[in-house]
Amino acid sequence: MNKRVLLAVLATSVAALTGCHGGTSGGGDIGLVDVQRVTANWPKFLNYQNQLNADAQAVQQSHDSSAAKAREMQTLQARYQSTQTELTDDVRNAAQQVASTKHLKYVFTQQYVGYGGVDITPDVEKILNITERATPAP
Repeated sequence: MNKRVLLAVLATSVAALTGCHGGTSGGGDIGLVDVQRVTANWPKFLNYQNQLNADAQAVQQSHDSSAAKAREMQTLQARYQSTQTELTDDVRNAAQQVASTKHLKYVFTQQYVGYGGVDITPDVEKILNITERATPAP
């Protein structure tokens, strides 16, 4: 339920996205997605994160038995995994659309690439209906 965990999963999933259509030789065939920016601005991600966190706190603070809490946490974990898959698929599909349009061969997360590549984050955000906001300063 931790934002960093979901962010890591999204980053890994987008980084694994390879074999998109087309491509040219050289560095122009690599697209980059800033997953931190996407998740910081994506209402769908933020809503899921907030709901899962609230539900986890409610389970932990409840006066149910340990066994009941364990069952509720298992149910919550299943919801988390389902949500994680849905969000990852959304980002992957958006990245694939952009990669196809821009004739990119590979798409990686910006966080794991030192230099090079084409930033496709704004295009992915547009497909996901994300209103761009400035990334918070560290």
